[in-house]
Amino acid sequence: MEPYFDDMEEDWEEEREYRARLERRRRMRRERQRRIRRQRMYRRLFCLGIIVVAAVFIGVAVISGSKAKGNSIQPQAQKTAAAKWIGMKCLEKAGEGLTAEAKTEAAIEGATAIGEGAADAETDTSEPEEEAPAYYFAATPNTVTIYSEEVMSTNAILIAENTNTVIAIKGVEERISPASMTKVLTVLVAAEHLTEADLDDTFTMTLEITDYAYVNDCSSVGFLNGEEVTVRDLFYGTILPSGGDAAVGLATYVAGSHEAFVDMMNAKLEELGIAESAHFTNCVGLYDENHYCTVYDVAVIMKAAMQNELCREFLSAHIYTTAPTEQHPEGITMSNWFLRRIEDKDTGGEVLCAKTGYVTQAGSCAVSYGIFAGGTPYICVTANASSSWRCIYDQVEIFNRYIPSAE
Repeated sequence: MEPYFDDMEEDWEEEREYRARLERRRRMRRERQRRIRRQRMYRRLFCLGIIVVAAVFIGVAVISGSKAKGNSIQPQAQKTAAAKWIGMKCLEKAGEGLTAEAKTEAAIEGATAIGEGAADAETDTSEPEEEAPAYYFAATPNTVTIYSEEVMSTNAILIAENTNTVIAIKGVEERISPASMTKVLTVLVAAEHLTEADLDDTFTMTLEITDYAYVNDCSSVGFLNGEEVTVRDLFYGTILPSGGDAAVGLATYVAGSHEAFVDMMNAKLEELGIAESAHFTNCVGLYDENHYCTVYDVAVIMKAAMQNELCREFLSAHIYTTAPTEQHPEGITMSNWFLRRIEDKDTGGEVLCAKTGYVTQAGSCAVSYGIFAGGTPYICVTANASSSWRCIYDQVEIFNRYIPSAE
């Protein structure tokens, strides 16, 4: 759920302040890039040292593990994943302004954890109890914590999508209410169970569906009881205006009922390997204490959606008009305001796909996918911003500060 954007009610004062800050950043950008290039050289040397240390620990761990074959150990997938997360936490410390000695200690600790996880994978001869997640985003020695005062969102993650690398994080493991970012999973699950031909099929809206959106104060496309709409319009209506009526209609068309579709959504979370930290109770994004995930989980869902051509089509549309019906002879025109608002901002690239969200209990949030730095794809998720505009500014700041410019 989220409020409609209204052109006539833009916060111009906040816009002017933002543009002034942007001008200052532009002046500082060249100097920062020169500094980044020097830091990269040092980091590469630093990474080489980490690799050597990790290799030594792996070798020692393998030898020690072979002597203790009979010892009981955790399932391979669980222990390896735990080691990676421990390594991630330790490597985060290396980028938080520590002294050279402290950075080295943190890096060695991280490399040790990663090495032990790899060693366990080598020595564990038991059958794996679970498959690895479909998508796993890995931290590196260059992964940093988002510290910019310009990023007001309490939770954020930036992913280099082509390498599955974590670039920057903030509150990455905290539970959030995904609000209408939920609908990315809604269209993904629906798209995976339909074909292109199904998009021209029609679905008759019911009073139960339209009342669901009204009673729960959802954003709505404006479909009416008894209106026959195309499945294609349900998809676009779910994403562009974040219509609760379209989302529940789409879920009912695919699964027969909203409840059955939610079961399919949670099954998809299992398939993506994030069911331990994510669980959904509805396809709209209504607030519920049992409807939660992390920004990391949203990035995983967006990654999966970007592999689906139908999802990319719906998530990349800026404006769309539904097919005419008896109730709406001229159709209904709707917009993805996040894409239309961010396209004139200096992001250093182009944001291609996006979905926003809002619930009173958790503020504004958004997930976006774009091409930056000479063609590199990135996924950004932010949550708990104070307003829809603030959400946009936060993402622009993250793109500018943490994505290296093409050399």
